Amino acid sequence: MKITRRGFGILAGGAVVAETLLGNWPMLAQPAAGEAADADKLAAMSLTEVSEMVHNKTITSTQLVKALLDRINVYNPKVNCYVTVMAKEALAQAAQLDAEQKANKFRGPLHGIPIALKDNIDTAGTRTTAASPMFKDRVPTEDADIVRRLKGAGAIILGKLNLHEFALGCTGDISYFGPTRNPWSLEYVTGGSSAGSGAAVSAALVYGALGTDTGGSIRCPSAWCGIVGLKPTVGLVSIRGIIPCTADLDHCGPMARTVEDVALMLGQMTGYDSLDIFSVPSTPEDYVKAMKQPVSSFRLGTPQSFYDHLDPEIDKAVKAALEVLTKLTAGVTSSAPLWDGSPGAGTGDADFYHHDLIEKYGLNYMPPTRARFEKLENPPPGTKVPTAADAARAHQKLMTTRRMIDSSFKDFDLVVVPTTRLLAPKINDSLAVEAKGGGFGGGAGGAAGGKVYDWFAPGGGCMNTSPFDAYGVPAISLPCGFTESGMPIGLMIAGPHFTEGKVLALAYAYQQATQWHKKQPPLTAETVVPPIIESKSSPENK
Repeated sequence: MKITRRGFGILAGGAVVAETLLGNWPMLAQPAAGEAADADKLAAMSLTEVSEMVHNKTITSTQLVKALLDRINVYNPKVNCYVTVMAKEALAQAAQLDAEQKANKFRGPLHGIPIALKDNIDTAGTRTTAASPMFKDRVPTEDADIVRRLKGAGAIILGKLNLHEFALGCTGDISYFGPTRNPWSLEYVTGGSSAGSGAAVSAALVYGALGTDTGGSIRCPSAWCGIVGLKPTVGLVSIRGIIPCTADLDHCGPMARTVEDVALMLGQMTGYDSLDIFSVPSTPEDYVKAMKQPVSSFRLGTPQSFYDHLDPEIDKAVKAALEVLTKLTAGVTSSAPLWDGSPGAGTGDADFYHHDLIEKYGLNYMPPTRARFEKLENPPPGTKVPTAADAARAHQKLMTTRRMIDSSFKDFDLVVVPTTRLLAPKINDSLAVEAKGGGFGGGAGGAAGGKVYDWFAPGGGCMNTSPFDAYGVPAISLPCGFTESGMPIGLMIAGPHFTEGKVLALAYAYQQATQWHKKQPPLTAETVVPPIIESKSSPENK
């Protein structure tokens, strides 16, 4: 597909559109210097800390919302993580929850805490766009099940967060609303597809966020933005009311700045949903309590296949993390293979969902996403078109994988691997590859600096994360170091089905033994936003 100069401009410069669309929420007056410092201090606290303050009545929900809105005013134009800020609705929710606080009627640990949602999660009366021109004006009539649960638990929905269009990429730079920028360095991608979720939490523009994960979309941005993100056991959290990426592989999970925050959020997110065909019955669990269990008896595995093609700085950071974990546990073994059957994937899920959309709306996608579906709708001569039988076989393989994977955890309780094998690319480099029709964001494959970087290629963005979506087991990413240039590196811990407690416990023990989670991005009000540059590799300029 030929991408015109105008097409590439739309690909790279959608932030202008975002700014226009964000203009429908009431902007607050710029705070004075002292007020801004107070807002920054309050916003930088962890979700667990502000939850305790709400319950101790030393802070109100309205104060929390206003502090975050002040920061969003200043920093969202730089980071571009919010698609829609629900200021009016959030302040109204806060007023109601403050009245309940005053009357000692607390709904739970999330009472009065502002969180934000990836913009593929339906919200009644507020648009849910999937970061696509196709859905830019789409307003659902019902909340997703997870939104209903969180509101019932007292959480305040602060807004909707940017993502890689339709969650179909691992960089977060392909969006109708423009690329989300990494708060640690605005030149870099956040990782995707939960790009806005990773950036908003990292930049202290919200206390916690929801992401979705199909090939690594919670864990990749968590790793590259220096936060904590958990993909729970498949079916533990309902995905009804979430725009599907590949439904067989889709998960929804919490993203926050600490392991405690993620554990606290997860406890309010689980529950059987009879109207979600993927939902599974589960026993309610106190994940904060489970997180504090001893880990000295835990046996850890490091499957060698997950350590191939590592960037040297990631290799160094993960080896240092393993030294810490060796002292905390019963030890680490390097010979720990996981079940090596073909993971399989419900590849037909995304195709049939988008086939119906294309029939209704046409190919109204961003250029790289459009190229993918043009090939599906009009396959080149000689291309094998997937059939219903292919999709059924893939689904059968996937179900077999999920039945077999727990048996791999015989000689070890949990596995520990690098979250990603490569470091985050710069936005301009990523967009240049996308403009050529492949690469960084999960397209057909492309090269930048000589490195292949697609979803599943050796060394690719989701090579380490995607198997755990197929396995359907819990996996968490948390910070384990930084590069020489100051960019975060993530460590992933995973276990058998429904072992969230153990996964959280090991992550918490590592967090307590290190200081990585305490570092904050060097983002200030004076930070200059680097330009998006039209690449010379664009077809027009060849």
